[in-house]
Amino acid sequence: MTTDERRDRLRDLVKDRGFAALGELAEQLSVSESTIRRDLEMLEEAGLARRTHGGVYWTGESDTIGVFQSRNDDFWAAKQAIGRAAAELVSDHDTILLDGGSTVYELARLIVHRPLQVVTNSLPVAHLLSTSDSIDLVMIGGCVRGRTSVTIGPLADSQLATINVTTSFLSVAGVSPRGFFNSDMMLVESEKAMLASAERSIVLADHSKFGKTSLSRICELDEIDTVVTDDGLDSDAKAWLESSGVQLRLASTSSPPGTPKAAPTPNSSPTHSLNNANLT
Repeated sequence: MTTDERRDRLRDLVKDRGFAALGELAEQLSVSESTIRRDLEMLEEAGLARRTHGGVYWTGESDTIGVFQSRNDDFWAAKQAIGRAAAELVSDHDTILLDGGSTVYELARLIVHRPLQVVTNSLPVAHLLSTSDSIDLVMIGGCVRGRTSVTIGPLADSQLATINVTTSFLSVAGVSPRGFFNSDMMLVESEKAMLASAERSIVLADHSKFGKTSLSRICELDEIDTVVTDDGLDSDAKAWLESSGVQLRLASTSSPPGTPKAAPTPNSSPTHSLNNANLT
């Protein structure tokens, strides 16, 4: 078996299993664990896998659940950087809510191995995190929007109204001095319910979203605690964001890929357990 053939086989094994132990992979491919580790570095750099203690999780595309073609996106590097910066705002054992945006999905890739409680309305995010033994996952029900594979509508909104999370992470189609926007009116209603369920709300958006509006407004600027974007943001957008009182966090697009360690944020709200939440 050539090196390329071995790496192709390794990729297929991890993809099929969702999670695979290093020892199992080494035995299956008849090579040492050090060789497997080197091969996995290439998968990780390609965004297809995430190594953890003793094994590796598949974080690439799925044959059964449609996920984002982020690697074909002109702003993929920015979205990766934003995902890394956002992961630093998550502490182990937090209860968080993730919506269905492509930038939020980049965050999900980075937390798959961490001990967290995650609520999501995104089928791709749920499919990804369901491979993890450390994630306590809650999937919001409702009508599935085929193009984005998210659940929205009255059922989703009513379920969101019964839960409480530490932090919600949302994606948007546009940000202007008038607030945050998305193009789907039903999705916006669900995002408003997400904001109401969270003690802290964080928007993840690359710099291309700023200075734009869309069909429906989610909320005003000062209703969001933190905006995480990339260092391509222009000075005008920085000025009106900061004047609104929003905490601005700029992610460096030159930072090397890698899994950030959890970093507790100052004055963060106490963690809540979904075991005590009133879920329908």
